[in-house]
Amino acid sequence: MRSSAPDPDPDPDPRSLGPHLASIGRSMVTIGPRRADLAPAVRIAASLAAPLVILLLTGHVQWSLFASFGAFTSIYARYVPTATRLRHHATVGLLLTICVGVGALIAQLAAAGVLGGAVHLGLTTVIGALAAAIGSVIVMSRGMRPTGAVFPVFATTAVASAPSVAPFWLALLIAGASALWCVVLGFLARWTGEANPDAALPETVGITGAMRRQEFSRYGFAALVSGIIAAATGIPSPYWAQVAAVVPLSAPGRRLQVERGLHRIVGTALGVGVTAFLLSFPSQPWQLLVWVILFQFLAEMFVLRNYSLALVFITPLALLMVQLANPRPVGALLAARVSETAIGAVVGIGSVLLAVALERRRRSRD
Repeated sequence: MRSSAPDPDPDPDPRSLGPHLASIGRSMVTIGPRRADLAPAVRIAASLAAPLVILLLTGHVQWSLFASFGAFTSIYARYVPTATRLRHHATVGLLLTICVGVGALIAQLAAAGVLGGAVHLGLTTVIGALAAAIGSVIVMSRGMRPTGAVFPVFATTAVASAPSVAPFWLALLIAGASALWCVVLGFLARWTGEANPDAALPETVGITGAMRRQEFSRYGFAALVSGIIAAATGIPSPYWAQVAAVVPLSAPGRRLQVERGLHRIVGTALGVGVTAFLLSFPSQPWQLLVWVILFQFLAEMFVLRNYSLALVFITPLALLMVQLANPRPVGALLAARVSETAIGAVVGIGSVLLAVALERRRRSRD
């Protein structure tokens, strides 16, 4: 269901969210019905595993961030016919490759001294907001799943914020090769139970220019505001806030968008605890890689059944993925993730409630 389609739930009243907290709490501990998740989860984990293992064996684990974001291509296009999956994978693979390349170019310019610290931070924040706005419109227009722009934002800003370890053309090559591997696995999935020829085609009819402009503005607004607030606090890596801010917007319906934002905060906090435990032991790169692949598999097994539970795996996956490519002090890394996620999720929820208030005001005037 598109995020810009009519809401299946009544709009939440910005002044009275209390009555809904109990149901939101229940949703955090309720696991949805089992689906045919095993085959796509194995495929998605394999999409990530192969490029990371190759980089580890060749002594280039510092490039793993580029390969990981290219491999996120495989997360899209579950439960669709093979031809649709190939089209969606080709589109999102190109999108994520460009995002990685743009981020690597920003990092390269910063490393060369062309961009000062404040300019680097500001440019990364603005480009991240543009990645959110453009990515969300592309995903909506093509009827792709998952909806939203989490991965374009994450790919652009994480690479731009990390130290430059390769020229941007090499980052493009690595991400593109990883995305191409996902396309190949997506095609082979027709023989592993994912062909699903009877699935409904993506809903793309009736998407108007006004709907695209609305999608562009709401994702761009949430990502930009959250990035500015996080940057103003002086917390390192404010891109985590931008990622968290666009998460609520992808849910189908305003009430579910608020719920998704609260899930993000709680699930991230629990996932940070898991990460803290794992990083409390000295680890070799190959051990982190094993955890990354395992968490990718577990995340895909539960992400459609319980989002807060999936975040217990998604959070360490993301943190370990960044740590594998660019090791940082663990305490600062984890504290930044919690605080910036809270900032981003609050901004995302606030933008949803602001939209509700503006729509009600407009309807009352008509």
